[in-house]
Amino acid sequence: MTDTVHKVITILENIAKGDYSNDIMKYTTRGQDEDIRRIAEAVGMMMVRVEAREYNLQLMVGQLQKLNKTIKKNAIQTIRTIAKALGARDEYTEGHAERVANYSKRLACCMGLSKDQVHFIWVAGILHDIGKIGFSDKVFEDTGSRFSDEIFSEIRLHPVQTFEILKDLEFIGPALDYAVSHHEKLDGTGYPDGLKGEQIPMGARILAVADCFDAITTTRSYRAGRNMEEAFDILEQIKGNHLDPSLVAIFIKEIRENGMETIEN
Repeated sequence: MTDTVHKVITILENIAKGDYSNDIMKYTTRGQDEDIRRIAEAVGMMMVRVEAREYNLQLMVGQLQKLNKTIKKNAIQTIRTIAKALGARDEYTEGHAERVANYSKRLACCMGLSKDQVHFIWVAGILHDIGKIGFSDKVFEDTGSRFSDEIFSEIRLHPVQTFEILKDLEFIGPALDYAVSHHEKLDGTGYPDGLKGEQIPMGARILAVADCFDAITTTRSYRAGRNMEEAFDILEQIKGNHLDPSLVAIFIKEIRENGMETIEN
């Protein structure tokens, strides 16, 4: 085997491993053995075609990723619009989902969670009551200080309905679990699964604090919304059994320092 053939074979072996160097191109010049030159030219053209295909594939992947982002954004926006429409069925809870989402985001940020974790918690806040979309008007019309057993039974179904509506949207990730579990309580008396303590995802525990605070400070048909300090007192009373005490403390500090959430309806 001549030295040239040996060198060409080594270059071809490297190309086969994915090292598309231009070393082969020096064997396409005048003065090279014709067979070597033809091999080098053929390999050179093959590399051009392979690299062109790789470029096109990368371009397609980039376009698909961009399209995927757009689809995700549009899907979230659609659900967000549905959540707003749902809130509009009851003048007393309009804007609730947006406020809960923003309160939850603020609490998650105070805890130093990652950007992705904060995003999924915010998404869960937007979606947490989406399961009420199929509720009867009675739920929204009930003006008593306490829901009837029939109405409360229907209300308890909304986390399950939320799961059914969102279960195929893989891109919302852990936000689904957070939304489904936001009515669980630390003592295990919550719903839908009776989770207890650390069994409840952190995102759901964050949502629970934000959801309770907004419910307390929102005016309802049967009572006026409580002021900030009154709401804090209630959160303090239900922490431990219902809410995570450490989250309540962080939340109260954040709201005292930076104020309550206001959403334009």
